[in-house]
Amino acid sequence: MEKPKPDDRSNNAERMENTIGHTLQNMNEARDFEKAHSEELSEEDKQQIEEKNQRREQSIDGLREEIKDEVNDQK
Repeated sequence: MEKPKPDDRSNNAERMENTIGHTLQNMNEARDFEKAHSEELSEEDKQQIEEKNQRREQSIDGLREEIKDEVNDQK
């Protein structure tokens, strides 16, 4: 029977930073898509894009708080 791998948190902050970067990129792409296709999108589609970006912003805020906690824990 294999032992579980130890919990390696040494690169947590870096992984979260990468996630933030990807999330920001997705937000920008969604905004660009909405601008480029605004005439073709329904109001419901536009609202869904905006709501998803709001959830992305909340996620980023949460990740930034986790990064602060992670840095403080490493000190």
